[in-house]
Formats: sequence, C-alpha cells, structure tokens
Amino acid sequence: MPYSSGTYRARDRDRHWDRHRHRDRVAGDRARGARDRGQVAIEYLGFLPILIIVAMAAVQLGLIAYTAQQAGTAARAGARSASLDEGAGQACAAAVSDWLADGTDCGTAAGGDEVTVTATVDIPSIVPGWDFGNATKTATMPIDH
Repeated sequence: MPYSSGTYRARDRDRHWDRHRHRDRVAGDRARGARDRGQVAIEYLGFLPILIIVAMAAVQLGLIAYTAQQAGTAARAGARSASLDEGAGQACAAAVSDWLADGTDCGTAAGGDEVTVTATVDIPSIVPGWDFGNATKTATMPIDH
C-alpha cells in the first residue's frame, strides 16, 4: 500500500466536501433564479414610458414637417391662382389635405407685376393641450397679363 490511511481519509473528506459545495451552489443558483424571475418584465415596464414619449415626439416632428410642406404647397397654388386673376383663397384651401383645410388661411398682397400669397396652416398636436403654432410659407408669382 503506497499511501497511508490518513491520505485516503483526507481525499475522501475532500470529495465529500466537494459534493456538498456543488449541491449548495446548485441550490443557491435555483434560489437566485426564483428571485430574478420577472425582472426583465419589470425593467421593460419601467422603460416603456420613455419609448412611448420618444415615439410620440417622432410622430409630432413628422406632423410638423408635413404641415410645413402643405403650407408651401398652399402658398404656391394660391399665388399661381392669384397671378391668373382667379383668386387665391379657394385654390389655397384646395391644395392642402382635407384634415388640414379647416386651419388654413391665405393672405394675398399684390405689388406691381407680381402677387405674393402667404399661407398659414395650424399644426395639429397629438398631445392634447400642447400648441405648436402655425406653419407659414410665402410664395410670389408674376402676374400674367
């Protein structure tokens, strides 16, 4: 027998403790997993309002840009109509989308050989109570003789 009986006892004791340490570690992992269950859902719910605010801001910015584009279209259409002596108001309101037409105003200023039309379109808001003002664009066309 190359080893003394004391060496066998020490090795067996170490194996025994290794088994217990492994069992305790596995039990600790299970307990930790039970405590962490649902953590991702809670974190997502906490982050959800930020995502909604960012999405609403992106939609509102797009709506502002669209309204400014519609105001430019209305001003050009009104100026073209006024240069042909057909009146700017009806052409100006007809040039914008139906849901923006109620908040559209066009003003005409004639001066010499040209006419200038200023279109003002109310910017709609997706958040009640917030007012983003108006989109105002101006177009000038020569009067057709």
